[in-house]
Amino acid sequence: MNALLVMPVVWPLAVALMALFAWRRRQFQAALSVVGAVVLLAGSLALLQAVWREGVQATQIGGWAAPFGITLVADTFSAMMVAISGLMGLTVAIYSLAGMDERRKAFGYYPLFFILLMGVNGAFLTGDLFNLYVWFEVMLIASFVLMVLGGARAQLEGGFKYVTLNLMSSALFLSAVGILYGTAGTLNMADLSQRLGEVSQPGLVMTLAVLFLAAFGIKAAIFPFFFWLPASYHTPPTPVSAIFAGLLTKVGVYALIRMFTLLFVQDVAYTHTLLMVIAGFTMVTGVLGAAAQNDFRRLLSFHIVSQIGYMVMGLALWTPLALAGAVFYVVHNIIAKTNLFLVAGVVRRLYGTEYLKELGGLYRSRPLFSLLFLVSALALAGIPPLSGFWGKLSLVQAGLEAKQYGIVTVALVVSLLTLYSMTKIWAQAFWKDPPKALEESPLRRAEWVAFIVPIVALAALTVLFGLAFEPVLQLSMRAAEQLLHPTEYIRAVLGSRQG
Repeated sequence: MNALLVMPVVWPLAVALMALFAWRRRQFQAALSVVGAVVLLAGSLALLQAVWREGVQATQIGGWAAPFGITLVADTFSAMMVAISGLMGLTVAIYSLAGMDERRKAFGYYPLFFILLMGVNGAFLTGDLFNLYVWFEVMLIASFVLMVLGGARAQLEGGFKYVTLNLMSSALFLSAVGILYGTAGTLNMADLSQRLGEVSQPGLVMTLAVLFLAAFGIKAAIFPFFFWLPASYHTPPTPVSAIFAGLLTKVGVYALIRMFTLLFVQDVAYTHTLLMVIAGFTMVTGVLGAAAQNDFRRLLSFHIVSQIGYMVMGLALWTPLALAGAVFYVVHNIIAKTNLFLVAGVVRRLYGTEYLKELGGLYRSRPLFSLLFLVSALALAGIPPLSGFWGKLSLVQAGLEAKQYGIVTVALVVSLLTLYSMTKIWAQAFWKDPPKALEESPLRRAEWVAFIVPIVALAALTVLFGLAFEPVLQLSMRAAEQLLHPTEYIRAVLGSRQG
């Protein structure tokens, strides 16, 4: 058994169990969460290094050979996602030291946090569709409880919308899995990639493709299934919003990319044209929704939707450069979006509100903190030389090479509208004179350190990935090659059984 593959799943479970056994010792739980997140990040980076040096890694749990057993597999894309998941886990764990109130910590915040990370990593590493469904359900249960933790009215309302749509997604997913198993006789993804091309009913395969697109599209918040996200992501405490914004929709995007590069490639002209149309509408509806908002986190929630469109655009273009741009953009967006939610949380902690018209003067009172917001905001808009610029440049260049001028135009216009909505936050919350009634709540030194350390770290990564983008782009290019040519993935999973 490959310990590096098992560790990102088993270790969060172990930390969650240790936190449960220390239920009443909340200081111990807080320290355990940071140490546990450090170990998880270290193990995730070790897995990424192993994949880079040795190629695709796979292991069969319990000794049952694929396609009959439970397979864990990591190619470059999934290893990158596990590594970025570990990084977000650490930054949010540190932020939670001050950003999560004691009442919610007493309700099991830390065990749920690590169960969520376990589900996310399991989804990235599984090589079996039924187990992907299981990991999605683990994420759904943990995320729903985290969303309503504390029982505030807004949380319960947002949680109801969140769980209702995600249960619909799960029902679609499970139905599609059952039909697929009846059609192909296997749920191992490497095995399916070979068998689906031999199915005598291509119409049924395309129907399954659309079912999976709808199931994962709900989880990824693509058009027209996005409306649950901006209605719910701004309601829980900031650490929960931040980890949701960074990771949960990206698991849906990961699943879409995996399914439509490994399994459903029999009629690319149909499936990927459909994805292209969806990508354009997702970008536009998300950014227009953001432009109309006056609540800090709700505005950012609409931008999650908009940015998902760029990732789907890379998948739809179906070229090495486009897929590399999509992978790069996923990594950039997780970092920048998480950081913007963390910044919004500090603003709320300082002034007791996230309503932009009630804020002002932040640049005057806290200029360095304001610049940290500006770094992530401009990166999200794709301003050079920050990380978002290189992701968007790769996607635009790939679109021009493919002569898809319509989606390129949409992507560029949406970038301008993204910049507009970011400058709206800047003008309202940071630049204009503060309202007379606005009063700042003092922060203790320990609180400020817990808030500022992860924000500085993520802003620094945004700048670093912009100025020294080549290593990440190189990783993304390898990920794209493995996605477009999955022979190495199939060989690592099936070995001598490869057909």
